[in-house]
Amino acid sequence: MAEFLNMGGYAGFIWPAWGIGVGVMLVITIISARQSRAMNAQLAAESDN
Repeated sequence: MAEFLNMGGYAGFIWPAWGIGVGVMLVITIISARQSRAMNAQLAAESDN
């Protein structure tokens, strides 16, 4: 397991890049969900009129 986590000596480059990638995907997912909720609320309000 330690050898896997060490990534052949490149862990200092691989894990931060992996973390940044996952972080960016999480931010994109959160932003998309918020925009979707806002758009659904706007469409619901317009359909009531």
